[in-house]
Amino acid sequence: METRLAAWIRDTPTGVKADSILRSCVHCGFCLATCPTYQILGDELDSPRGRIYQIKQVLEGVPPTRETQLHLDRCLTCRSCETTCPSGVEYGHLVDIGRAAVDERVERPWAERAMRWLLREGVTRPWLFGTAMKVGRSVRWALPSSLQAKVPVGRPAGTVPTREHSRKVLLLNNCVQPFMLPSIDAATARVLDAAGVQSIIAPRSGCCGAIRQHLDDQEGARENARRNIDAWWPFIEAGKVEAIVINASGCGAMVKEYGHLLHQDAAYAEKARRVVELTQDVVEFVPQALAAAGIGGAGVGAGGGAANTGDAPGGAGTLPRPPRRVAFHPPCTLQHALKIRGAVEALLTALGAELVPVRDTHLCCGSAGTYSLLQPQLSQTLRTQKLECLHENAPQAILSANIGCITHLQGGTGTPVQHWVEWVDQVLAGRCRK
Repeated sequence: METRLAAWIRDTPTGVKADSILRSCVHCGFCLATCPTYQILGDELDSPRGRIYQIKQVLEGVPPTRETQLHLDRCLTCRSCETTCPSGVEYGHLVDIGRAAVDERVERPWAERAMRWLLREGVTRPWLFGTAMKVGRSVRWALPSSLQAKVPVGRPAGTVPTREHSRKVLLLNNCVQPFMLPSIDAATARVLDAAGVQSIIAPRSGCCGAIRQHLDDQEGARENARRNIDAWWPFIEAGKVEAIVINASGCGAMVKEYGHLLHQDAAYAEKARRVVELTQDVVEFVPQALAAAGIGGAGVGAGGGAANTGDAPGGAGTLPRPPRRVAFHPPCTLQHALKIRGAVEALLTALGAELVPVRDTHLCCGSAGTYSLLQPQLSQTLRTQKLECLHENAPQAILSANIGCITHLQGGTGTPVQHWVEWVDQVLAGRCRK
């Protein structure tokens, strides 16, 4: 695509990046078939190709309007279009540039500004979010159904292992997961412990920065990245950990962007590159760790023999037996951003799960970080469509890999929805019961 960027951005690092992305787009339209908002609205301005054209106009000097802002707001940033695109267009980076440029020129209504500020400042502060979650749970019975869906019923976390191992990894100190579903982090620690790996949470680490990044506070996202790097660096520099293992695919996708976010920061660019190298989604790390510990093989969930793993993970016998017939929902961040496909399914199958077929797995469930709060109608439509696909073959449970997807889907179904690592934890606990 030919471009003529305006002087105010043309020769800046952001302009050079945007120009390169725009020129790689050939307007073939393949992305329209995999864009969730285009499938619902049928408006090309709500498709990747349409949004790219609108961003191009803004960067070429055409004044954006409130309408431009709304079309960019409706994008889920699911990046399904990137998976489909034959030209390798980095749409996720371009839409961040476009949103920032539009928001500098179009003032939002006060109610929108207030809502976005509340999400940006409240959700990313654990003490504030944790307090709000406790209050919400105490009055959950009185909340309207739309709000009840945002306050999931708590699940017992179980005990967290305290054994020391020679193999050690860092876990992210997630901003919302410990308060919404602490069972995920506890299950992750137990699974790693069963595989002979000690998990460490650096005290000063926190929110990955994704919420600020997608609410157009890109400097705030960079500050979150710097804080996490500072918290992790002593462990990395001393060679105490072999990986940074992240059990929320949305956070993992964001940490993988640290090199991009900080490439112009002389003090952090090299550290960010090293952090990206060490970062793995939990499904990239756990299978090899289990194999190294002699744990694995088909039929485990159906009562296969157990390897000697020492202490029972998290107190065997305290966890419910895992459902065998399950549906897996791969989050967009897992399959389109991290580009991990089939790994979770392979592990679940090896551990005895019966995975039911699910159609349209490439489409977003509608969670998308804060999207379900900012675009509730579109989000709920997408959730309804996704749950129809997930329920078609009557699974006993739905498994996923991201806290946002899990709570969003659970808000629309009575079928249990959990992180796949919780299911693995239950399998390993079952082996210890034998």
